Amino acid sequence: MEYISILVVEDDNEINYLITKYLRKEGYTVDCCFDGIEAVCKFENKTYQLVILDLMLPKLNGGQVLLKIREKGTIPVIILSAKHEQTDKIFGLELGADDYITKPFDIGEVIARVKSQLRRYLQFNNSEFEEDEVLKHGNLQLDLNTYELKVCKKNIPLTSKEFEILKLFMTYPNKVFTKSQLFSAVWKEEYMTDENTVMVHISRLRNKIEDNSSKPKYIKTVWGIGYKMGEM
Repeated sequence: MEYISILVVEDDNEINYLITKYLRKEGYTVDCCFDGIEAVCKFENKTYQLVILDLMLPKLNGGQVLLKIREKGTIPVIILSAKHEQTDKIFGLELGADDYITKPFDIGEVIARVKSQLRRYLQFNNSEFEEDEVLKHGNLQLDLNTYELKVCKKNIPLTSKEFEILKLFMTYPNKVFTKSQLFSAVWKEEYMTDENTVMVHISRLRNKIEDNSSKPKYIKTVWGIGYKMGEM
């Protein structure tokens, strides 16, 4: 296994110890911390490939920590929270999380989701593209080599999931994708457990690339079916 470093941010000692223990058994390098300020400090001083983040943290809450992480990069962030309402999950995803796991949880599921997120993230970072491979659609330019998006020549930061979704649309601009197809292609899971996951990521992506997200011209809704790229 290549060197992979994970940051676990959880203020409950037993949960923190359990997750850290099982991740290390899988061969990952794991740092753990117990409050938001310590988490931000560690993240700013070391490179991580994934973060597991509790929302309810002392000193600095998980939402604020997530915003700090997103200012620096697009690594996968898995929220771990006792908040299990649908609105809580949507809130976490809208902040920029890539996945959301509720407590109590099965440690096997946590490990599986970690592997899934890392697999997708590392595939994008290790893929070998031609230097000039840039997808273009209207004023969008998606560089598959540097993972950068430009809208009207302005750099727009994307999370790994947003990048994957936009890449899929721009690679197949005439294809209509159902929510299930997007979930399967991007999250690499056979069954979609919650369609809001896709909808939230589409909404976030529209907010970043559209002049008016309520009247999108790039990512169009095909009512009753799914989404496709708008014709330019």
